[in-house]
Amino acid sequence: MSKRKLTRQQRWRIEKIQAERAKRAEKRGQQDADKLDAGEYGAEQPGRVIAHFGRTLDVRPEGDGDPVRCHLRANLEGLVTGDRVIWRAGEDGSGVVVARGERASVLERPDPRGQLKPVAANIDQILIVFAVEPEPHANLIDRYLVAAEATGIAPVLVLNKADLLPEDGGELGALLERYAALGYPVVTTTTARDGGLDALHRRLAGRTSVFVGQSGVGKSSLIDRLLPFDSLRIGALSEDSRKGRHTTTTARLYRFAPGERDADGAGELIDSPGIREFGLIHLDEAQVAEGFIEFREHLGRCRFRDCRHRKEPGCALLAAVESGEIHADRFASYRRIVDSLEES
Repeated sequence: MSKRKLTRQQRWRIEKIQAERAKRAEKRGQQDADKLDAGEYGAEQPGRVIAHFGRTLDVRPEGDGDPVRCHLRANLEGLVTGDRVIWRAGEDGSGVVVARGERASVLERPDPRGQLKPVAANIDQILIVFAVEPEPHANLIDRYLVAAEATGIAPVLVLNKADLLPEDGGELGALLERYAALGYPVVTTTTARDGGLDALHRRLAGRTSVFVGQSGVGKSSLIDRLLPFDSLRIGALSEDSRKGRHTTTTARLYRFAPGERDADGAGELIDSPGIREFGLIHLDEAQVAEGFIEFREHLGRCRFRDCRHRKEPGCALLAAVESGEIHADRFASYRRIVDSLEES
């Protein structure tokens, strides 16, 4: 579809609005600088961004304390939920962020133009949530694993609604065992019985986590149960389409109280529509192959340097599939992902 052309008046209005926003930001930055120079802000202190609203942020002071609505210095850009910052409190109860700390990790996702944008920072693990219903497909799980591996943040597989799983585990149980054999942590959860979230609590303790997964698998429902004192809207699972709908609108960091339930320490969750589903459009064929962790020891060992792992003679991946070192289903999943990238 071709892009709609803007009239000269529409372009003028857009440019005028952007100029006005830039002018307001510049004015606010100058006001903050004047207040800092005049000593109207307190001493510098560390904090954590728990929500982001354009040029303003909610910052939680280090340790205990209520969040403070803060403005950004004019020279600070690109802050996201989860960032560690240095801020100063103002006399009116607000504050100003003056610096960003180093990031241990950053989660990025491509925008509609394929450009990577940071959406959260300082994350310890990505929890890939799927459920017995809607029925999960291995290729979809593999896509999330590849995307997670590309971030450098450890992925964890979370099977929700485990009470619906057959006693013998069925095909899904066998699939979980395959991922566990690769070294991926697997956690099962259910909200249908007491203690159904204990394993998840233990996994979240002392870590900052994000939830990803397709609609309808119960991500928001899980978070609502994990954090009963935080108000979250829950997306209902449609009985007709068996698909859910997104309900969370702003990236926000939620915190467990230390010692809550059987957790060993404070844990944190970041939830956002921009995080829960992220694609592979920004990855190339080589990066997808790296995302299959059992491929890595075989990559670079093909007879031809430009081997695409299809029918080339001397392909190390194909040889590993034949010997059983790489599961045939995982290799087929890899091929489907690569083919879908080429089609797009």
